[in-house]
Amino acid sequence: MSELVNKPETKAERIARRRRERDEKMKATTGYKVWSVIFTIFYPFIAVFTFIFSGILAAFSAVSRAFAWVISGGKSY
Repeated sequence: MSELVNKPETKAERIARRRRERDEKMKATTGYKVWSVIFTIFYPFIAVFTFIFSGILAAFSAVSRAFAWVISGGKSY
């Protein structure tokens, strides 16, 4: 007959257990659930906005470089 012996948990196991408990508590909150749904819904819009804004920024950068090239008399540094 084997006895179940409770050996003390290691520091790493204790840290992992506490982190797991904290995460479970956090995920059970209404705020976490609302944030997860909102983020999931709006992520595609955020990604598209980022892509468009990056393109606009690149276009303005190209115009600026072209303007600087014209002003400098065609010299490239």
